[in-house]
Amino acid sequence: MVILGSVPLAEKALISRLRRAARRRNANLVTGIGDDCAAIRLPAGEQALVTTDFSLEGIHFRCEWHPPEVVGHRCLTRGLSDIAAMGGKPIAAFLSLALPRSVSQHWVDGFLRGFLALADEFKVSLSGGDTAESPAGILADIVVLGSVPRGRAILRSGARPGDRIYVTGELGGASAALQELFARHKMRPQDFPRHFHPVPRISVGQFLREKRLASAMIDLSDGLSTDLGHICEESGVGAEICAPAIPRAVSRKGGTEVDLRQALHGGDDYELLFVAPRNKTVPRRIARVPVTLIGHVTRRKRILLMNENGVGSELKPQGWEHFRK
Repeated sequence: MVILGSVPLAEKALISRLRRAARRRNANLVTGIGDDCAAIRLPAGEQALVTTDFSLEGIHFRCEWHPPEVVGHRCLTRGLSDIAAMGGKPIAAFLSLALPRSVSQHWVDGFLRGFLALADEFKVSLSGGDTAESPAGILADIVVLGSVPRGRAILRSGARPGDRIYVTGELGGASAALQELFARHKMRPQDFPRHFHPVPRISVGQFLREKRLASAMIDLSDGLSTDLGHICEESGVGAEICAPAIPRAVSRKGGTEVDLRQALHGGDDYELLFVAPRNKTVPRRIARVPVTLIGHVTRRKRILLMNENGVGSELKPQGWEHFRK
């Protein structure tokens, strides 16, 4: 991709560049960028999944910390992870970018490289969006369209007392990376790959749906304590989780586990938290991703964190929440 100028291209030229970059088509895309709306064909017998997420400079990323390719990758990951949490298949993405004049075209090109590389990996078409000038700060809004067999989407509301609680991967890596960045420590993206290049668990979500294993599921974007609270609230249940069982990320820089607080409350891991009936056998690995049993669902509507001695204390949601004082 050719780099031009020290500021973003004019809107018409920028859209033209986006259109050239978004050449991928799939069988579901009738028409994409170039018309007022995209026309997309849903597979027979399936229903649509639609999700949207902001990526805001100063909130979700900082240009001095995150290269533009990383920002683009993480932007699309946010939407794909939501589709994964419903057991769905992503089809198309829609990107709206608001850019200040101070942003270089070099940054925009890097953002698109990161975004489109992940889109190609999951065979997702960039099918439309919008561009605008921002008075201050970069804003990227991603909309992802997916599909799932009719009536088969995995919801947050299906947990029942006695169900077992599982989590994929390892937790706390993104939070630990941010702690290092705030402390102004030098860090390479490969030290905490789950922060800089998170992988949406699309294959895991589809496996759980196809095998009818998960009765409720959510992606871990706001932190385990907060996202487990969402499942419990929507299902009208409580939970007990075992602190020693929670899989904690290991820094490739120091080779040490993150602390428990980061694993409980840190967001941006984009792993899957799901519950399954006790009579279902859940593999220890799905699509090469480790799966860990961390607790069970209870009737009493509160969440308890159990220590190694079996003593419990109430776990309050302390993950990310906008506008919280």
